[in-house]
Amino acid sequence: MVEQRDGRRRTRRATLAVALGSLGLLLSGCSLHTDNKWWNQTINFGFPTGVTPEGVAIREFWTGTVITSLIVGFFVWGLIFWSMAFHRKKKGDDTLPEQLQYNIPLEILYTIVPILALAALFFWNNKVAATAMGTETEPDNVVNVVGKQWSWDFNYTSENVHEAGTQAQLTGRPTAEQQLPELWIPVNERTEFQLTARDVNHSFWVPEFLKKLDMIPGRVNTFQVTPTEEGEFIGKCAELCGSYHAQMLFRLKVVSREEFDAHMKDLEKRGQTGTLGNDVNREPIAPADRDELTTTGSNE
Repeated sequence: MVEQRDGRRRTRRATLAVALGSLGLLLSGCSLHTDNKWWNQTINFGFPTGVTPEGVAIREFWTGTVITSLIVGFFVWGLIFWSMAFHRKKKGDDTLPEQLQYNIPLEILYTIVPILALAALFFWNNKVAATAMGTETEPDNVVNVVGKQWSWDFNYTSENVHEAGTQAQLTGRPTAEQQLPELWIPVNERTEFQLTARDVNHSFWVPEFLKKLDMIPGRVNTFQVTPTEEGEFIGKCAELCGSYHAQMLFRLKVVSREEFDAHMKDLEKRGQTGTLGNDVNREPIAPADRDELTTTGSNE
């Protein structure tokens, strides 16, 4: 009996240690980023690394959650197989095992630990979501991105120029990508996207941002990003919007401020000044949302 009690104590201590360790890992999930490229790619679990602080926060939260879930899962599976191996009926032993109605410490443990784990998950989820989708900070640039079947228009509100996209004919050849509409934003500056749609629901998605937002006719949805790396990325519509939904792509170019200003001047020279009107929308934009589109960012 003494050995049996000692065995139970060891089991409870091991359970508590693993539970607290898993909870601690979840709580520290947002600090998993290191400078080791191989390690960061390994623990992404399918997510892009992210080219914005908001994207990195989302990816690290995802990584911490998955690792914690795997630890808890392996621990539970281990207990199941341990019970099967060491508590199976022995050959020739017809005695019943000790019958227990309850175990107060164990019941408290498996009630409190899940509550704490869910509370931690809820806390970090809200914190990351507020950081990733917050628009309280004054942006440096504002771009009104307009989705339409099956292309994109870009109104650079801060610079008072625009670019209208046409549907790309994707043939599979490398040059076909050059037909895609281009969205330019400066690196290390905060850009606000004001998302609208001319016809049906669309969704603005750049995988390296690790977030996307719906574009709904008659409404204005906004989010902000601060890209920290220059480069070219493919954006796409993430909402099934009709026959050529898969071809509704665009190229996002994150460039230096000098390159961005040069491109804005080029658009101005082409006569693409002002913004494309909402008169071609199938659904009118509500007055409150229309007012939001007049907000401009500062270039100072």
